[in-house]
Amino acid sequence: MRFFFKSRQFKIMVAIVAAVLLLTAIFGIVGTRMAPQTDIFGSIAQPFRSLAAKIREAAGDFSSAYNGGNSLMLENAELKSELDEMRQKLADYDEISRQNETYEKYLGIKEANNDFIFSRATLITRDSDDPYGAFTINRGSTSDIRKYDPVITESGVVGYITEVGITTSKVTTLLSPSLTMGAIDNRSGDSGITSGRLELAQKGRCVLKNLARSSGVAIGDYVSTSGEGIFPSGLLIGSIEYIGTDSINSSIYAEIKPFVNIGEIRDVMVITSFEGQLSK
Repeated sequence: MRFFFKSRQFKIMVAIVAAVLLLTAIFGIVGTRMAPQTDIFGSIAQPFRSLAAKIREAAGDFSSAYNGGNSLMLENAELKSELDEMRQKLADYDEISRQNETYEKYLGIKEANNDFIFSRATLITRDSDDPYGAFTINRGSTSDIRKYDPVITESGVVGYITEVGITTSKVTTLLSPSLTMGAIDNRSGDSGITSGRLELAQKGRCVLKNLARSSGVAIGDYVSTSGEGIFPSGLLIGSIEYIGTDSINSSIYAEIKPFVNIGEIRDVMVITSFEGQLSK
C-alpha cells in the first residue's frame, strides 16, 4: 500500500483533486459577491461543487478502506505470529518426544551397563568428502567428550570420536579403515578384528578379519565388541553376510552388515565413560 502513495498515478490524482477544489473555492467566493440575478458563476460552479462533494466522499471511503486494510493487515500479522508460535511449540514437542523415545531405547543398554555414562548428541553435518560416512555432532569438550570416545545408537556401534571442539565433534564410522575393533562372534565365540574397506563401505559393510581357518563363524551370526581397545565389550556391531578366504595369509574373513545404517543416523550417544576405559 505504501508504494501506491509514491506512485505517479497517485500524484496525478492528487493534482486533479486539488485543481477541482481550488476552482470550487474560487467560484464559491465570486458567486457570493454577485447579485443573485447575475449569479452566472453560481451556475457554472455548481457542477464543480457536486464533483468536489463526490471527491470528498470518495476520499472518505478510501480513507476508511485504507484504515480498514491496515487493521486487517495487523490482524493477519498477529495471526501469523500466533501460528508461528504454535508451530514452534509443536516442533519443540516433537523434539522432546523424540528425545524421550531415544532415552527409552538406551535405557536397556544403561541398565545392562551401569558403568556407562552417556552424552546424547545430534548429527549436524555430514562430511561429503569422506566415503566412509564421517559426520559432525553438536557436542564437544564442554559435554565432557574426548577423542576416542565410542559412539553408538540403540542398534549398535557407529564409530568413535576423532576430533573434538568446544561444542562440536567429528565422528569416524566403523566403515573406515582407520577404525579397528576387537570383535567376537556371539554364537561360536571366535574372535577377530573389525575394520573398514573402501569397496565394502560402498555397500555399507565392514570386515571381520584375522579369523582362524578352523573358525566356526557362519552367515547370520551376530558380531559384538570383545572389549579389546577403546570400545567396551558387548556392543552389537552387525551380522555376518559373507565368508571368504584371504588370499595373502589364508585366514578367514567375514563381511559384516552393521546394525546401524550410517546414512540414516540422526541421534547418537557418546559413551564418555565406562569401566576399563583407556585414560583420556
